[in-house]
Amino acid sequence: MTEAPLLIAVLRAPARMGSLTLAEWELLLRQALAANLTASLHDLAERARVLDAVPRAPRRHLEWAAALLRRHRAGVQWEVARIRAALAGLDMPLILLKGAAYAVCGLAASRGRLFSDIDLLVPRERIGEVEPALMLAGWMSHHHDAYDQRYYRVWMHEIPPMQHVQRGSVIDVHHAILPLTAAAHPDPALLRAAAVAVPGLERVQVLAPADMVIHSATHLFYDGEFDKGLRDLFDLHRLLAEFGARPGFWDALVPRARQLELARPLFYALRYAARVLGSAVPDDVLAALAPSGPPQPLLALMDALFLRALMPMHASCARRFDGAARKALYIRGNWLRMPPLLLARHLFHKAFISPPKT
Repeated sequence: MTEAPLLIAVLRAPARMGSLTLAEWELLLRQALAANLTASLHDLAERARVLDAVPRAPRRHLEWAAALLRRHRAGVQWEVARIRAALAGLDMPLILLKGAAYAVCGLAASRGRLFSDIDLLVPRERIGEVEPALMLAGWMSHHHDAYDQRYYRVWMHEIPPMQHVQRGSVIDVHHAILPLTAAAHPDPALLRAAAVAVPGLERVQVLAPADMVIHSATHLFYDGEFDKGLRDLFDLHRLLAEFGARPGFWDALVPRARQLELARPLFYALRYAARVLGSAVPDDVLAALAPSGPPQPLLALMDALFLRALMPMHASCARRFDGAARKALYIRGNWLRMPPLLLARHLFHKAFISPPKT
C-alpha cells in the first residue's frame, strides 16, 4: 500500500504541522492549493495550537488564505442578504445548500471553505416567480444557446446559473438535488419539509442534518468531476464529526437515505471518509449500509477508482492509471445522470452542433 499524501496525513492529524520542515511545508502548500484547502490548513493549525510553530514563510501563506476567507465570508453574508431582499415578496423560505448553508450556520465544514456560487432550493412550480425576482435584482443567465436552455430546464435539476451584472456573484437555483433524467428520484418535497430555520436569519433555512450529509454525499458521488473531490470529502468528514455527536443522528441517517433513494452514494461517502480521512463512523451504520453497496468485484474496482480520484490533483500525489480512473468516473457520472440514448444525443450535440464557446 502506498503512503498517503502529506496533505491527507495532515488532515487526519493537524498537530503534525507543528513539526514539518520547510521542504515539507512547500509540498504541503502545493498539495493544499491543488485541493482548494489552503485556508482550511490555517484553521486546523490554529485549532491544533501549532500555528506559532509554523515557519514564517509558510505561515505567511496561511495568513493570506485566512484573510481571503474573511473577505469571502463577508461577501457571502452580503449576497445572502441581497437574495433575501430579492425574494422577500414571494412568501417562501430561502433554503440554502452546500457551502452557503455551512457558512450561515457556522458549521465546522465552513471553516476554511471557499466556494464560487450560492445554491438555493425552491419548489419547481415556483421557478417562474423566483427567476424574474432575481433578474429584477440584477442576476442574469448567460446561457443564451437554445439547446443549453432546454438542457437545463427540461432535463436538469436546476435552471441555468445566474450571475449578477455588477458584482459577478453567481446563484444556482435548484428545484431538486439530482437531474430529472437520473435513475434515482429523491423527492425534493421531503427535503423542503424537513428543512430547519437558521437562527437570526428570518426566512432562511438549510437542510436537516441527515439530509445535509446525504446531499453532500450525492453531490460528490453522483458527479463525474473530482477536481474538488478531496475538499468535498473533507466537508463530509467535518459534517459527520459535528452531526455525529448529536443524539439520534446516526439512527436516522440510513433510513433517510433509503427513503430518498440515495443509500448508494451515502455508502460511498461513509466508506471513503473513513478510509481516507479517518472519519469515525459507527460499525452498525456501516453494516446497515453494506447491502446498498455494489457487489464484489465491482466494489474492488470502485475502490481503485475513487481512492485515486479523491487524492489531491498534484504531481506529487500522482499514481499509475490516475488519468484512466478519472476518465472512467467522468463517464460513470454522466451515465448515472442520463439514460443511454439521451446521453448519446446530448454528447453528440455538444461535440458537433452547439456553437463553440468564446
